[in-house]
Amino acid sequence: MKISNETKVGALTAIAITLLILGFNFLKGKTILKTGNYVYAKYADTKGIMISNPVYINGFQVGAVFDIENADQNLSAIVVSIKLKDKYNIPVNSVASIKENPLGPASITIALGDGKEYLKTGDTLLTASNAGLIGNLIDKLGPVGDQIKTTVHSLDSVLRNINTIFDPNTKNNLQQVIANINKTTASLVISSASIQAMLNAQSGALTQSINHVASFTKNLSDNNEKVTHMLTNVEQTTANLSKADINGTLEKLKTAIANLNSILVKAGSQEGSLGKLLNDKTLYNNLTNTIRSANILMDDLRVHPKRYVNISVFGKKDKSGPLLAPLNDSTQKQP
Repeated sequence: MKISNETKVGALTAIAITLLILGFNFLKGKTILKTGNYVYAKYADTKGIMISNPVYINGFQVGAVFDIENADQNLSAIVVSIKLKDKYNIPVNSVASIKENPLGPASITIALGDGKEYLKTGDTLLTASNAGLIGNLIDKLGPVGDQIKTTVHSLDSVLRNINTIFDPNTKNNLQQVIANINKTTASLVISSASIQAMLNAQSGALTQSINHVASFTKNLSDNNEKVTHMLTNVEQTTANLSKADINGTLEKLKTAIANLNSILVKAGSQEGSLGKLLNDKTLYNNLTNTIRSANILMDDLRVHPKRYVNISVFGKKDKSGPLLAPLNDSTQKQP
């Protein structure tokens, strides 16, 4: 029996469509023959979970969502079929929750329980509602919002108390304080202007002081050799002083002072020639009489020279008596 080309094309088309459907379902994780390990989870809200979304246990993907069906016509519950990659020992008290991901697809996370019995194929997992990232954020912000409300209420009470405390006199005082602050700020503005004038690069006092310092340092730089020579001389002088026998000199000075003190003590006493000369009035009187007699002798010699020396051939001898007192002109201080 000969098969026509039209029949062959139709058969090939049917086979291609069938393979396309099977391949698409396979890529989605579904197979025509429902074989493997399946468990189920019932949720009131699937939160966007879709077929082929991953299922994790402790961060490891153990399977994927195989199918999603409604449990009744009222959509009060939705049954999610989970196909496991292998037969895992999942305790019967394990809990499956849907975890939302704002940046990717949602997933199911199974938190293992501590039971000794394990789920079998076809059993239903316990489920729990996971608030997700936004829900957790809202739950955390809830207590903060309550605290903010309490704080605002307390702040309102404080403001009311402040309004009751601030009577007209207090308000007037506050206005005066603000006026004083304004005056202070005006003074600060004037002071800042003065400071600006002082800091002026052309005529400011600070600039002039800096210029003077610069001139002084320039002079030091120009006379660096002289300063160095002077410091060298000072260093040599200090070295010579350090080498000098200052202690010996001081000891000699002490000895000289002690000798001088001994001489002064003896001069103040009646002992010795110097002490008697300074303290004995008799010696003073004798010296005075001796000087007076010498003055009389010198005056007599000057007034009557012939009495002592006679060399004149024709002269006559001076027969006048000797002087008994010095002349007035000899006792006066000559100019």
